[in-house]
Amino acid sequence: MTDTKKIKKNDFIEIEFTGKTNETIFDTTSKKEAEEIGVEQANVKPIIISVGNEMVLKGFDEAFEGKEIGKKYSIHLLPKQAFGKRNPSLIKTIPMRIFREKDINPVQGMTFHLDDYIVKVLSVSGGRVTVDFNNPLAGKEIDYDFKIIRKIIDDNEKINYLQDFFFKKRFEFTLDKEKKKVIFKEETIKPLIEMLKTKFKDMTGFDFEVKEKPEKKQETDKEKKE
Repeated sequence: MTDTKKIKKNDFIEIEFTGKTNETIFDTTSKKEAEEIGVEQANVKPIIISVGNEMVLKGFDEAFEGKEIGKKYSIHLLPKQAFGKRNPSLIKTIPMRIFREKDINPVQGMTFHLDDYIVKVLSVSGGRVTVDFNNPLAGKEIDYDFKIIRKIIDDNEKINYLQDFFFKKRFEFTLDKEKKKVIFKEETIKPLIEMLKTKFKDMTGFDFEVKEKPEKKQETDKEKKE
């Protein structure tokens, strides 16, 4: 008999956690620990995920199944379970002019975002800059301390948290529990819904769609004359 108290795949859960490497915190939902490492606390809070859908690091995500609400847990992840091994091919030499065009003055040791990557400057020599595109945590072993605060049961809440994660914005929707449908009114998100609807159905059990606007009736020649 399945233990309904234990967390299973596709459950929506609220979690608090702290991630460390070599005893140094790199991520946390604790305002106190965020303050200790000098992180802005405004957006530091527990997060909500759907288990088994890689809304957090895969190795971390795999730890939730079978766990219980309210208990404290710790896991240790090897590089291959975390941010992967360091890849030497991701160390590149880039002309200085590329940085100048982006108003960046590269200095050895600095890190910054470049074309959606976190980049570390390894050296600056004349007109060339050697940078590392590996994730700063690549090749490192990771430790997580975590606790599952609660399981989300309300379907409306689940859908809103999916919007927060995938859309970064909430759109109005209607929930038809009888037909197991989630119907959005905003036509601009239709491409996103089409792309994600299979994943969303697996996570929630609902079909996702965008309500079609009724076609405008074309006037006949007779109506135009009148």
